[in-house]
Amino acid sequence: MSEIAQWLKQQQKLLDRELSKRLPRANARPATIHQAMRYSVFAGGKRIRPILCLAAAEACGGDPKLALAPACALEVLHTYSLVHDDLPCMDDDGLRRGKPTVHKAFDEASAVLSGDALLTRAFEILGNLEAPAEKVVALVKALALASGESGMIGGQVLDITAEKSPQDEASITRLQNLKTGALIRFAVWSGAFLAGANSEDQDKLVAYGDDLGLLFQITDDILDEIGDAEKVGKAVNKDKNLGKATFVSILGLEGARDK
Repeated sequence: MSEIAQWLKQQQKLLDRELSKRLPRANARPATIHQAMRYSVFAGGKRIRPILCLAAAEACGGDPKLALAPACALEVLHTYSLVHDDLPCMDDDGLRRGKPTVHKAFDEASAVLSGDALLTRAFEILGNLEAPAEKVVALVKALALASGESGMIGGQVLDITAEKSPQDEASITRLQNLKTGALIRFAVWSGAFLAGANSEDQDKLVAYGDDLGLLFQITDDILDEIGDAEKVGKAVNKDKNLGKATFVSILGLEGARDK
């Protein structure tokens, strides 16, 4: 195992412990919703976004442990978005991270409500951050913007409506900068912000987050085209079968790889 792979595994274990502390116990009443919340959060995610948050804090000279609250809040919120994205009224997926999606493992109502509960829990986690009030407010506002209609949800709306109109590289890039990129930008910015980074370094990390978010989505589009469902952990050829605009559908497979 490479040094980076070992480091990632250590960070994943740290975050899993912290997430477990910040979520309700599985047997807490009402048990079904708490079981569904924990099922989706601990279904085997790679924790890339929260790891980026901790790494950005460390890169800017801060203690990464101080960024655990926004890192955990981000992962909990990201998980809610996946639970809702998999619902029959959205992408109607039966597999996520190699396991049955929440509405398959439980039921549709539990998936909707546990997603709602994860979303609100994310802001509770962030609100409990031990930091000056103005920093907490800034982080809460930034996460709301990144995840709402100006960010991730806005991108999901564009994704749904994109099927009804022709798309080009510029429009699909804008879509994915919102749907995928907004939370990745928040990840690196929040770590830097909590570490006390100056505005120039914050801007550099936000630019890095933009590029990384785009790379992340292009790779996802390529895997949807040529990936193996068992290795990817979710259904493949889904976007293609639904006629969705992706970087592969617009640029071709080699063009997407070049991009």
